[in-house]
Amino acid sequence: MPRGRYSLHDPHDRTPLGEEQFHCAPGPSGWRYVAQTTAPSGDHHGSVDLAIDDLGRPIRLELQAREWRVRGAALDGVTWVRTDPSGEHASEGSVRAHSFTGTSPAFLIATTRLLRLTPGSPSTRVRLVAFTDPVLAPLTIEQSWALVNSEAHPTDNGPLTVHEYQVGTVDTGELHTVHIAGDVVLSAPGIELEDLDTPPSALPDLPVLPDR
Repeated sequence: MPRGRYSLHDPHDRTPLGEEQFHCAPGPSGWRYVAQTTAPSGDHHGSVDLAIDDLGRPIRLELQAREWRVRGAALDGVTWVRTDPSGEHASEGSVRAHSFTGTSPAFLIATTRLLRLTPGSPSTRVRLVAFTDPVLAPLTIEQSWALVNSEAHPTDNGPLTVHEYQVGTVDTGELHTVHIAGDVVLSAPGIELEDLDTPPSALPDLPVLPDR
């Protein structure tokens, strides 16, 4: 069960956005990630609880950012309920999308498990609902993902395979690189792995899905 800490920053000007203390683990039917987030001041900011099934689909998502809350899951696309700070009103949403995304590194791992890319295969487009800070506002986006390299690195605990993904934002054409080992993000725009108490879990290889 990997435990560690990510630092988060603005990917454009590197303004610190806080930290995310996490632990995650594969289970008999998928993978779960739980984290607490703090603001740059050190104050508690929110939490992340994401569970995906063995096909990478979100079976439960619970997000908190200050007093805003979101609960969601895969249902006829993806469906969620967003609650305002007063707790008096809740808004529901549903979109024909593949999964969720947001600032947490958990969403990058979940997307790779959903897409199951192989080296050299064409880039794959995916529609996601992003919950954006600071109020977890939902935004539907489209990305393209490609696995451009996989390389084994020797460690004290045996070889560690690092996967390099190229991720593009479809509407802007912006490209960036994400490095992932097992169920841990090593680096990505706005994300740095600062501490890791135990090695990444070796997630099982999954068969490639038909074209979406």
